Amino acid sequence: MDKNKIKGKRYVCADDVETQVFPWGRLAWLSEPRVTGTDNMTAGVVTLEPGKGHDRHNHPGCEELLFVIEGEGDQTVEVGGGIEKRRIKKGDLVHIPSDAFHSTINTGTIPMVIFAVYQFSGPEAFLRTLPECKIEPAKNKS
Repeated sequence: MDKNKIKGKRYVCADDVETQVFPWGRLAWLSEPRVTGTDNMTAGVVTLEPGKGHDRHNHPGCEELLFVIEGEGDQTVEVGGGIEKRRIKKGDLVHIPSDAFHSTINTGTIPMVIFAVYQFSGPEAFLRTLPECKIEPAKNKS
């Protein structure tokens, strides 16, 4: 059994889970198959460093919600053949349709913190396979 597997948790603290670290920021997946056992949703806290962000990408067949907890940035969503670009800030929610290309860039001076929700699991596992992904173990070992 995978020693990092804590599957089945119902109440999760950010210190309970590993953190994926990238040159542009960090991801702590609070709900994913290895943590809560979910098959249908994935959720985590994304931290984007000032001037950095998540470049243009998409999630085939998967909707995404982004809720800004702290900071501000530029959000781009490509829909209907056009590009929507908007400044987002604390308290804003962004809905990203399935297959839509999008990007989020922190334009502020402090880390931008976002709560991200995917309609199904899988994106978190894909990110873990990227060569630039470094894993920080959970702070809580219990």
